Amino acid sequence: MSILEETYTLTGGAEIPRLGLGTWFIDDDKAADAVRAAVEIGYRHIDTAQAYGNESGVGEGVRTSGVAREELFVSTKIAAEVKDYDAAVASIQGSLATMGLGYLLEHAEMVPQVNQLLVHAGNTPRELLEFCEAQGIRVQAYSPIAHSAIIENPDVQAMAERYGVTVPQLCIRYTLQLGTVSLPKTANPEHMRANAQVDFEITAEDMAALEGLEARDYGEHAAFPVFSGE
Repeated sequence: MSILEETYTLTGGAEIPRLGLGTWFIDDDKAADAVRAAVEIGYRHIDTAQAYGNESGVGEGVRTSGVAREELFVSTKIAAEVKDYDAAVASIQGSLATMGLGYLLEHAEMVPQVNQLLVHAGNTPRELLEFCEAQGIRVQAYSPIAHSAIIENPDVQAMAERYGVTVPQLCIRYTLQLGTVSLPKTANPEHMRANAQVDFEITAEDMAALEGLEARDYGEHAAFPVFSGE
């Protein structure tokens, strides 16, 4: 079975694909093409957010993908400044209108089911991951390739070479073996295909080595709150 066909079952009963397409930094006018390409390749999980500024394009891609809406898991996030219930409801309704979708998750219970965290080799919030697991909350790992900053790490390059895979494939596999949903971002169909070719197993020793890496230099992107922790 391809990783694109594998799912986790959320506490509310919905099935969430283990590998999804992240869309951060994909422009709105390019998002529809990226989503359609991903769905054609076999992706069934698309992630966006109000802050990405591409909900309209993502929604168009979902609606015109040629795949039934109920076969696609679509997630978005409301703006960080939304802090109360009424504002959250209005914000969610706004996202649905922008995306042109009737729903995000059918029959969703109003309990936490998913938590999206920065998780990658060299940044593994073990305590938070264990807390989420204990609460029945599935973690989505955003920026599993450390916003590409880890690609030039010589230790990671050497490990990837031993497995006969690329650094992105190694990093995606790492987050999958942690039990998270992995959300690598790309608008390139060839990268989408490569990101799904992760049918190998990282040894326990190498998993520990990847967890222990010091790989938190995000270069020009370090100022973003999602990386700085602010």
